[in-house]
Amino acid sequence: MFYRNKRPWYADYILIILGTALMAVAINSVFDTAGMVTGGFSGVAIIVKEWTKGLVGDGIPLWVTNFGLNIPLFFIGMKVGGFEFVRKAVTGEAFLSLWLAVLPAFNLAGDDLLLAAVYGGVIQGAGIGLVFLGRGTTGGTDMMAALLQRKMRHYSIAQIMQVIDALVVLVGMYVFGVQKALYAIIAVFLVTKVSDGLIEGLKFSKQTYIITEKPEEIAQMIMKELDRGVTGIHGKGMYSGQDKMLLYCVVDRKEIVTLKERVDAIDPKAFVIVSDAREVHGEGFIEKKA
Repeated sequence: MFYRNKRPWYADYILIILGTALMAVAINSVFDTAGMVTGGFSGVAIIVKEWTKGLVGDGIPLWVTNFGLNIPLFFIGMKVGGFEFVRKAVTGEAFLSLWLAVLPAFNLAGDDLLLAAVYGGVIQGAGIGLVFLGRGTTGGTDMMAALLQRKMRHYSIAQIMQVIDALVVLVGMYVFGVQKALYAIIAVFLVTKVSDGLIEGLKFSKQTYIITEKPEEIAQMIMKELDRGVTGIHGKGMYSGQDKMLLYCVVDRKEIVTLKERVDAIDPKAFVIVSDAREVHGEGFIEKKA
């Protein structure tokens, strides 16, 4: 697990390098070979390559279009926000274009569009997640959206990005057909889910609220048998009008079954609420390095 604080300066660059390599594999060996456009400048590059086939050999290489589209954005970004505004994007874009240029292209999914959507979505999502964990970006539509948002304050960057990417996908639909565009939507969904999972943390836990008439006994069981902390929250039952103690604790996924069984054994009438905790920092979970 890479920590956001107290990690070596070069860790960010390692994450960006690995992340952009995975992104290039997805773009070169899955989306391009399948004719699947998922938005962004990489999607524009796939469209341009298809349009220029026969005019320029097998078409303008992906890395040329991808890098070329970002150059004017970098200059505009430096003029508007200074070098710091584009520094991380330049790093990510440089590595992505390099990988697109040097990595060989393989047809990983064959002619199966569903496999292409799944493989491409997972691989690119993992790559984007690693780049973001390395505090970087790859320029493209996110930088364009950030620049446009300075002139369109009533829209968020996310909203502008969605419109830009949607337009790219629509053009891809015109070039490659409706069927491939529909599969591209599956890929976009997977990219978002996988990248979010990496960014928010892979160590999922369970948070539990317990309403019981025996808070002391259950709290002692959690602390002694499960070796987990528990917090008591004073509450009031609005139907009964009685004061109650609400117990709150976070446990590992494999411990939740034991917790529910032990709570039922102590108080069969206990009311237990369980939900996901995406990322937990602290003793016993993701511990912060000093």
